[in-house]
Amino acid sequence: QVQLVESGGGLVQVGGSLRLSCAASGSIFRSNVMGWYRQAPGKQRELVATMTFVGNTNYADSVKGRCSISRDNAKNMVYLQMNSLKPEDSGVYYCNIRPIVGGMNYWGKGTLVTVSS
Repeated sequence: QVQLVESGGGLVQVGGSLRLSCAASGSIFRSNVMGWYRQAPGKQRELVATMTFVGNTNYADSVKGRCSISRDNAKNMVYLQMNSLKPEDSGVYYCNIRPIVGGMNYWGKGTLVTVSS
């Protein structure tokens, strides 16, 4: 089992910044992808950004140039720096970890981000 705990969400004004953190613990498999997804009210959960254990990244088009994902493999942490925030960035942000190939997805409970105009 793997446990994920997110932190860093909150209320921010348009154009502001937030840094989300996620701590992973438990039976963490080495060859993994860690990332962030978000879900706005009434919408499906969507990808924000992912990073493999060797540093390959993938971003949603909507956040490219505004968000940066990073991770500390030694600490089993993943971060999401979000800048120039927009109201449409609001939602619950979930941390995710999964093996590179196959296997089970694990999710955190989420942290709420609200961008006010």
